Amino acid sequence: MPPVPPPDDVLDRLHVVALPMRVRFRGITVREVALIDGPAGWGEFGAFGEYGAPEAAHWLASALESAYREPPETSRDRIAINATVPAVAAAQVPEVLARFPGATTAKVKVAEPGQALAEDIARVEAVRDLVPTVRVDANGGWTVEEAVHAAQALGELEYLEQPCKTVEELAELRRRIDTPIAADESIRKADDPFTVARLHAADIAVLKVAPLGGISALLSIAEKIGMPVVVSSAIDSAVGIAAGLRAAAALPQLEHACGLGTGSLFVDDVVAPVQPQDGYLPVQPATPDPARLATLAAAPHRRQWWIDRIRACYPLLPR
Repeated sequence: MPPVPPPDDVLDRLHVVALPMRVRFRGITVREVALIDGPAGWGEFGAFGEYGAPEAAHWLASALESAYREPPETSRDRIAINATVPAVAAAQVPEVLARFPGATTAKVKVAEPGQALAEDIARVEAVRDLVPTVRVDANGGWTVEEAVHAAQALGELEYLEQPCKTVEELAELRRRIDTPIAADESIRKADDPFTVARLHAADIAVLKVAPLGGISALLSIAEKIGMPVVVSSAIDSAVGIAAGLRAAAALPQLEHACGLGTGSLFVDDVVAPVQPQDGYLPVQPATPDPARLATLAAAPHRRQWWIDRIRACYPLLPR
């Protein structure tokens, strides 16, 4: 990371937007992010509201890297993406999948609080009727016993993403089932992201640019973790998605479709929508449209909230 820019320079370049979502996802229907129009490009700071400053500072570091540092060289110009299916009713699945033309892999949210496994099964079966490869994401919502039962009930899956909360639970589950396990929170929220590898707790690493502190941090972890990588979004705007695509394009190997098609979950975004072609998105910069920035601008008190948050995170940035 180059020297951290002065906070006043960052705040002078700041745009805060509120993006309406088509369906509730991760408990929200509007996604707020702060965008930085930097000398090297646009950066996105979108740490979720419940995250404290120590965790949010990683997201800010990522935004500053994208805004102030030239991106890495890439080895591919397009990235295969998976469709993302929120915890909707099975009847809504065709409508959701229609937003991901050409996708041959779908990630399905399961273990949603307040929902039963039967609803997960119905949703997965509805997806499987339309897409050949299905993976599910439980966001740590199951115990080991629940995950064992769910793995049997859900049928053939590409992998289970973060079925249980702890690395130790993932390791136990991996010994008990044949379905591959992918780790997400156990990497990006861990003090040591390599514990997953040391405990043989996962088969696949799901890495997200912003929570890990930027593209360079993601590439460093991918190089050292010793397992296939899936690059995914954190419900990013088009700016964050562009960073994810750039990171995926810079990986030496990429065996799985990436979770970078979540832009279709928004009603509107800061750039004109880019439709997947044959299940792929192009690797290209995202330059927000000034008219869209104005239309989607967050209320003044929300802008101030993000300014205050950036100031709180600044002392915690890596120097």
